[in-house]
Amino acid sequence: MYQIEVKNVFKSFRDVQAVRGISLAIRPGEFAALLGPNGAGKTTTVEMMEGLRKPDRGEILIQGKTWQKQERELRRIIGLSLQETRFTEKLTVRETLCLFASFFRLGDERVSEVIALTGLGEKQKAMTGTLSGGQRQRLALAVALLNTPQILFLDEPTTGLDPHSRLDLWNILKALKDGGKTTLILTTHYMEEAESLCDRIIIIDEGKILREGRLEDLLDERSRNLEELFIHLTGKALDDANTPINL
Repeated sequence: MYQIEVKNVFKSFRDVQAVRGISLAIRPGEFAALLGPNGAGKTTTVEMMEGLRKPDRGEILIQGKTWQKQERELRRIIGLSLQETRFTEKLTVRETLCLFASFFRLGDERVSEVIALTGLGEKQKAMTGTLSGGQRQRLALAVALLNTPQILFLDEPTTGLDPHSRLDLWNILKALKDGGKTTLILTTHYMEEAESLCDRIIIIDEGKILREGRLEDLLDERSRNLEELFIHLTGKALDDANTPINL
């Protein structure tokens, strides 16, 4: 069984057709990157997978289940981190994690586990308002991991981070990948991030999938690396795509 199946999905916002007939399937334990220029439709696609938006047409199955009929069950098996995650600044890191853990009826032991996993031990007593950008992103990832999700959605988790903070998050995700129990859907504007972390590359533009597969199978004489492939398919340079998206 696939972890995620997206079948001929469409989504529009007034006069803008953000997603136009996308179909894809993600296997258990697979790390998949969705790449696309600004406004390509990848965030909308992921939000429909997460159950945050409803498709106008088409079907989305998570482990063979639908958001319409089994939302509560699906919420227990996914974790997600959105482009912008805001926390109560007067709570400490540990207090914040304890709050979110209570939603899943999890105890202090699990909070301590994710603090160790995400390298937040030295900051667990710090107010969230004092955290650096990289530390806040690690906290957002820790929240997403609390319920030991089988499927993890990360929407541009390292945008705006310095190289050292970005590498820290990569190492955390690589450890999850080595465990083999987590399926990851990642949207990113960083080609190196997709190459380093993901088994499957899915390139989207104008609401459609242009190419998907393992990176080594996508490259050829015209496209010797992921950045060249991206430019060849979209007609846009990497810098043109390296801005936040709304669709």
